[in-house]
Amino acid sequence: MIYLALAVWGAVHPMAWFVVHWRANGFGLRGLIDSWHVNAGSTGLVWDLTIAAIALTIWVLAETWVRRNWWALVAIPATFCIGVSCGLPLYLFLRTRSVS
Repeated sequence: MIYLALAVWGAVHPMAWFVVHWRANGFGLRGLIDSWHVNAGSTGLVWDLTIAAIALTIWVLAETWVRRNWWALVAIPATFCIGVSCGLPLYLFLRTRSVS
């Protein structure tokens, strides 16, 4: 249940900051992406999270293929639509469940 709580936190907390950004700058994905690249530090963080998301996706696909835990595939869109902070703990939660 700790993994599930972390997945919820990883979805809600970052999204709250996105909402603050959208209220100040208007709703739009392009403006949000531009703000991620305002300096070298934030650009480095974007690449760090992108690489982590790709690695997590490969891991999810490989383990799902072997374990046949198809519900675990939900972690992939969670990772790319919400973030690694949601996708990783969600996958760990789904991985700890018994596969029927």
